Amino acid sequence: MPPEPALVPELLVADLDRSLAFWCGLCGFEIRYARPEERFAYVALGTAHLMLEQAGVGRNWITGPLDRPLGRGVNFQVTVPDSRALSESLLRAGTELFMQPETKWYDVGTEQAGVDQFLVQDPDGYLVRFQSSAGRRPPAD
Repeated sequence: MPPEPALVPELLVADLDRSLAFWCGLCGFEIRYARPEERFAYVALGTAHLMLEQAGVGRNWITGPLDRPLGRGVNFQVTVPDSRALSESLLRAGTELFMQPETKWYDVGTEQAGVDQFLVQDPDGYLVRFQSSAGRRPPAD
């Protein structure tokens, strides 16, 4: 069994069922465990883990107003085996993409790492960047 991640974001959501439909039903995450009476679920896809908690139920640690879209200023990168297939699946389900699929090359030390990626917002506006590897190559001249 792989080690548990050292960082697991907990997202406050307006409607846990709607969030689970997105994260699990559309994006492939699985519920590891849940506390229905607290409207809480711990979900994972490989080594990407999230906690989802419905605002207004249970203990919420809120530092300011929860204005939509939630999570402004952050995007959550999730590595998946095939980001293009996932983007096509989301589009077929009627989900609007924030950024269309692209292949982007990033400098990483003495080489470049390629990623196929796209961005989508979850039902509460959290920005998610799904990506898969497009390989490595020498730096461009």
